[in-house]
Amino acid sequence: MFRRKLNEIIERTDGAVAAIIMGTDGIEVEKVMRLEGQDLNLDVAAATFTSLVRNAQKNGKEIGLGELREQVLLFDRAWIIIRLMSRDYFVMLALLPGGSLGRGRFELRKTELELAHEFAL
Repeated sequence: MFRRKLNEIIERTDGAVAAIIMGTDGIEVEKVMRLEGQDLNLDVAAATFTSLVRNAQKNGKEIGLGELREQVLLFDRAWIIIRLMSRDYFVMLALLPGGSLGRGRFELRKTELELAHEFAL
């Protein structure tokens, strides 16, 4: 079921090259990657970004901003959207620069709502 959802996100988002569901512990749950994304080291990026997610969660609470919902990271070679599914899981979408950030954000939010029961604690 997760693989199907990740494929749908990629198919519906212009410029999308990968979608990965990760635990904040750095363990990958599921991944779908297009050939165009193979040389971007997105597996390593997703595992590394878990520390960014954990730090943003902690800092947001400490300074009174509340719960982290989403992060957007724009690099020269890839644009990354991270959407929290729960406090312990997130979905990461990687796009080539110029891809549809708005559509990607919409698809991740929709997927979060559709899979909420799977990640409820």
